[in-house]
Amino acid sequence: MDKASLDREFSELYRAHLRDVYSYAYYRVGDHHDAEDLTEQTFLQAYRHFERALAESDGRPLRPWLIRIAHNLAANHYRDRSRRPQTHLDDSDTLRTTHTTEDLVEGRDELARVLAGVAELPDDRREALIMRFALGMDNREIARAMGKTDGATKVLLHRAIKQLEERLRKQGALT
Repeated sequence: MDKASLDREFSELYRAHLRDVYSYAYYRVGDHHDAEDLTEQTFLQAYRHFERALAESDGRPLRPWLIRIAHNLAANHYRDRSRRPQTHLDDSDTLRTTHTTEDLVEGRDELARVLAGVAELPDDRREALIMRFALGMDNREIARAMGKTDGATKVLLHRAIKQLEERLRKQGALT
């Protein structure tokens, strides 16, 4: 395949999956700036290996491959972050606008509890839930992205949901 055709196909892949890669990165790291950096790094790495990925994909979708790259980069991000001390600036929350609508506040509180519960899950369960519910990936795509069988992925998702429900129930977030 010539360079122009390869670049066109990669541009299509980029447009089709930019939102998914960014969403995955954001749910993994919880910070917009870090998620943007991880998204950029994901697509840079993907571009370097795109021709080989196309050849090896046998026509299968490349979204799981992209998410796998983002997964590996996010793991590196956490490992690198744990090695360097954080300053108070790293811990500060972004400024938020104040909303007066009670329902919106309650919705945010509930979402915060769910996200906190997801963050407490083991890595593989958290990853599977993010891929399934934040990205809308099906079990087969998740299995490919995580290097697991379809059956193992189904069990993993089931256990992740059960564990999250138990945590939320203990916190009183579920009745």
